[in-house]
Amino acid sequence: MGTTTQAPTSSVGVEGTLAAVAAVHGAAGPYAVAGWRMGARALRELGAERGRFELEVEHRSVHRVSESCIADGWQAATGTSVGRMNLRRVDLSEGSTVTRIRDRRTNRAFVFELTPAFRARFAHVNHHNAEALGREVMSLRDEEIFTLRTDTDPWP
Repeated sequence: MGTTTQAPTSSVGVEGTLAAVAAVHGAAGPYAVAGWRMGARALRELGAERGRFELEVEHRSVHRVSESCIADGWQAATGTSVGRMNLRRVDLSEGSTVTRIRDRRTNRAFVFELTPAFRARFAHVNHHNAEALGREVMSLRDEEIFTLRTDTDPWP
């Protein structure tokens, strides 16, 4: 897995990325932008293109808005969706929020989790500061936002 030391930019730049996240989520808040950042990194790690049907994403989290926002960011980055049946959101009664992605063609898979430092930094988001904080997330290094590891658990 590659290492990122600075914030990546998409081919459409920061403004285009924030607009893409907002188009899916309604606003480009920090948790949705973090989901986009994870999804973009996953595409790079898999050598995959956005919108490929072979991509499969599973987002597991407690039933809380900030946690579910992450899934919308993944949708914006990867092109997966509930309607295409390649994006699943699983409600947990407790436990850690994790997002898994798999390329069904190659069976390569990764698990992403927000870092404790990210969670602490963005613990107090409200509708007044969400977009400014989302922009801030675009300037962070991947390692400041999430961890990733190879996924060895079976997929349904």
